[in-house]
Amino acid sequence: MSAEAEHAAEIASKPAASTFQASNAYRYYVVWLLFAVYVLNFVDRQILSILNEQLKAEFGLSDTELGILGGVAFAALYSILGLPIARWADRRSRVNIISLAIVLWSAFTAITAFAKVTWHLVVARIGVGIGEAGCSPPAYSLISDYFDQKRRGTALSIYSMGVYGGGFVGLFIGGLVAEEYGWRAAFLVAGVPGVLLALIVKFTLREPPRGYSDPPNSVRAAPPPALAVMANLWAKKSFRWLAIAAALHALAGYGVGHFYASFLVRSHGLGIGEVGQVLGVIVAVGGLGGTLLGGYLSDRYSNRYGDIRYYLFVPAVLLAINIPVAQFVYGMSSRTAVLLTMVPYIALSASYLGPGIAVTHRLVSVSERAVASALLLLVINLIGLGLGPLVAGAVSDILKQIFMNGGADVRQATGDGLRWSLRVITLINFFSVWFYFLAARSIRKDAA
Repeated sequence: MSAEAEHAAEIASKPAASTFQASNAYRYYVVWLLFAVYVLNFVDRQILSILNEQLKAEFGLSDTELGILGGVAFAALYSILGLPIARWADRRSRVNIISLAIVLWSAFTAITAFAKVTWHLVVARIGVGIGEAGCSPPAYSLISDYFDQKRRGTALSIYSMGVYGGGFVGLFIGGLVAEEYGWRAAFLVAGVPGVLLALIVKFTLREPPRGYSDPPNSVRAAPPPALAVMANLWAKKSFRWLAIAAALHALAGYGVGHFYASFLVRSHGLGIGEVGQVLGVIVAVGGLGGTLLGGYLSDRYSNRYGDIRYYLFVPAVLLAINIPVAQFVYGMSSRTAVLLTMVPYIALSASYLGPGIAVTHRLVSVSERAVASALLLLVINLIGLGLGPLVAGAVSDILKQIFMNGGADVRQATGDGLRWSLRVITLINFFSVWFYFLAARSIRKDAA
């Protein structure tokens, strides 16, 4: 049987859009349940950052090696496998894919606790990346089926808040557990809840018809070949500029974010447990608020003025405001001032993912959304997640050596090298803002 015939048979076996019903309350249950999935996704992904200093001490790692562990080791297969998994999600049950993915990444997170040498850590992080590749593309596709265009940016931003919800839980709980019982226990605690959440997703999340919340005349044909979807999407100028803008945005964000805890430990003398609590609250307040704000403002102004460009204007303007804020955060000597300023800094940098996915879905048909999301995430994650921590760590090591050659002791050079690395990395956002505005120039034509 051909792929198209299989797809048609699958559609025929499911309720049509006219018989499938979902209340407004259930739609929001769906998006908040997927938010919880994304929280766990980022707990297992980002818990490494709060454990950096313990891993550095036990395995003798440099900042560059910490960057490889937190970036390249995770992002390589995570980014590449997102495309075939997204293709699968455009044809098969997205609920089943997400449930299986949760179990897989949770298992590898727990396995990390048993690492004895550095390459064990690398293999475990690759495994986590493989599992987590099955999360976002099908989740984005589900959310776009449950929410119409007028509410889609906000709904996708609710899901995207999981980045910072996971950051909060990973930092707060991971820091406390690591300080009391060590880094191995922290990985075990992070991995265990996955099985329960996978069961909740499997048995309470319903698979909607493709295009359920779109206009009645939306095309619901079998999805075209994945390469054709990617080629057509990449041919649009607005998508290319958006992908580059978001990738650079993520490069600065992931690069700096991977070393938040190390920065506070080295430059401001906080302990791991204290960093976990303080930084967890900062990430939660700033990240959750900023992510939701980006989606809300994008929907509000786009609907008010009938102009899709606001999905690009909003993250661009907020990011431009944030560039000088970042220099204050990593340049001030007062611990209290740094911690307070980190809240708006994280909020202003967190606004882009929901609007970016929402506008990407406006460029493709309802049967192409998972692949379109995966293509955007491929660019974002290969450049941002893959290279961000590595670049930040490498620049930190280079600057450390420069400071030591200038007479600074190892401790001072290690702290100042990281501080100045983070200041340099945030300047990449100048280019990101420029590319957002380039994307806005052609988005209306491409979306039409």
